[in-house]
Amino acid sequence: MAFQPQELTGQTAVVTGTAQGIGHEIADSLERAGALVHRVDKDTVDLSDTAAVDAFFAGVESVDILVNNAGGVVGQTHTPIDDLEDAAWDAVLLANLTTTRNCTRAAARLMKPRGYGRIVMISSGAGRSVSLTGIQAYTTAKAAQIGFTRQMAHELGPFGITVNCIAPGFVLSNPSSQAQWDGYGQAGQQALLQRIPARRTGRPADIARGVGFFVSPDADWVSGQTISIDGGHSLF
Repeated sequence: MAFQPQELTGQTAVVTGTAQGIGHEIADSLERAGALVHRVDKDTVDLSDTAAVDAFFAGVESVDILVNNAGGVVGQTHTPIDDLEDAAWDAVLLANLTTTRNCTRAAARLMKPRGYGRIVMISSGAGRSVSLTGIQAYTTAKAAQIGFTRQMAHELGPFGITVNCIAPGFVLSNPSSQAQWDGYGQAGQQALLQRIPARRTGRPADIARGVGFFVSPDADWVSGQTISIDGGHSLF
C-alpha cells in the first residue's frame, strides 16, 4: 500500500541494511510518510555485536518501528555441503540471524514500556523454499527469521507490539543480485521469469510497500504473519 501523506509523523523508525536496494527504499518510504528514520548499515554499526547494538539503541531512545533488513550472502557462492567450512556457515548466520536477534531485543526494550511497536523482518523466498544461490546457511537463516517472527509475535503481542515478515522473491536491488541475474544468461533469465506469474523481477519499492502495510494502522490486528512478495512465484 502507499502511505497517506504524513501518516507516520511523530514516529521513529530504525531500518537496518540501508546502504542500497531494498533497505534504502524502505527508509526513503518511511521518511516520505513523515517518520524520523535512523538508517543503519554495517559501516555505521556492527549489528552482530551485542554491545554495539545496545549502545546504538540507547542513543535512539525511542523506537516505534524496526525493520530488520540487514543480511545477505556476504559475498559467498554455492559450496557443496561436504566441502563447507564452519566459518562460511557462521558468517551468513551472523549477518542475517544474529543481527536480527540483537536489533529485535534492543528495540523490544524500548517498545514494551510504551505499549506500542511495529517490527518487520525481511526474510527471503529462500526461507520458504530453497535458495537460488544454493547457499545452505542463507536458506537456514531466512527460515529461522520466519520462525523468530512467529515466536516474537506471540511473546510481544501483549505489549502492543506486532511482528511480521516479508519473504521477497528475486529483486534486482544491489550488485550481488545483479551479478546473480547476469550469471544466468539470457536463457536462464527467461526461465526464471517463466516461473514468476507476473513475468518480471521485483523492485525495491514492491517490498517497501509491504512494509508500509505492516506498520500502518490498517495492520493493527495483523501479527505473526509472513507474506511472500514475489510476483506469484510462491503459491501456498
